[in-house]
Amino acid sequence: VQLVESGGGLVQPGGSLRLSCAASGITSSIYVMGWYRQAPGKQRELVARITDGGRTNYADSAKGRFTISRDNAKNTVYLQMSILKPEDTAIYYCKAQLAVQNYWGQGTQVTVSS
Repeated sequence: VQLVESGGGLVQPGGSLRLSCAASGITSSIYVMGWYRQAPGKQRELVARITDGGRTNYADSAKGRFTISRDNAKNTVYLQMSILKPEDTAIYYCKAQLAVQNYWGQGTQVTVSS
């Protein structure tokens, strides 16, 4: 099983990025896919998650700026991030939640700085 994130990078405040996470080697249904982030010196926190039925929930910090979506056929989840702020700087991790096990990606760095 492998989750591979992509799309991170350096962006100026107010800019946008789109993260992708592709899961491979998973043969059962992925009930929930989500994005988490961890800034230096802080705990990992939920950014957004989406069920296989398309139900979403967001952290307050992400509401109105970030949009999560998924392609079930491709086992891929996306995070469209807009109006980025310096406090969004963190390593962003993808998580796949199955019936009996969770899987994490290696993370992708997002840096918001001028």
